[in-house]
Amino acid sequence: MSTLRFRRTALAVATAAVLPFALAACSDAGKNSAAAPAAGDSAAAAASSPAMDQSMTMDKPFGPACAGVPATGAGSFDGMAKDPVATAASHNPALSTLVAAVKQAGLVDTLNNAKDLTVFAPTNEAFAKIPKADLDKVLADKAQLTKILTYHVVGQKLTPKQLENGSFDTLEKGKITTTGSGTSYQVNDTSQVVCGNVPTANATVYIVDTVLMPK
Repeated sequence: MSTLRFRRTALAVATAAVLPFALAACSDAGKNSAAAPAAGDSAAAAASSPAMDQSMTMDKPFGPACAGVPATGAGSFDGMAKDPVATAASHNPALSTLVAAVKQAGLVDTLNNAKDLTVFAPTNEAFAKIPKADLDKVLADKAQLTKILTYHVVGQKLTPKQLENGSFDTLEKGKITTTGSGTSYQVNDTSQVVCGNVPTANATVYIVDTVLMPK
């Protein structure tokens, strides 16, 4: 009889000793489960990461001068995407000097009928950096004007990724170099892209703040 009581007492003591540890383990497991993020939360966090945001940005026009592009109409991004490049540029007031130069050189049909181009399009302010006497002289010399304008054109569509460290042949038969990343790019280390990755029906346009001069 005393042996039976002893066994019961020992069992009770063992149970009392083990029970707190078991309850603590259950409590820790609950905390760990609550702290661990759900798979859906992880996926959502990854989807909103800066890398994903940058990738999405690079599919669209970018740069400070893009804010000046009309939201609707033929001069908007959607409108320009429907027209060949020379026609599309004519709808953008910031490119009126370039368009006049293209007409003066007789390059409208050449640019509009070509396929898969990249055009580095200088703004009106870019042309204004050239002394007026020099600019007038160039505009009056069709051969020189054609040489300068075709130096701004590459015979393939270039993505922003390709501009990070690129060297490309131009229609003028010269070469241009590009550097940069994200939404900041330079051409020939002198001209900054101020509105890039603008689609037209037959070309991608990168609007730049300085006229490029062939070497």
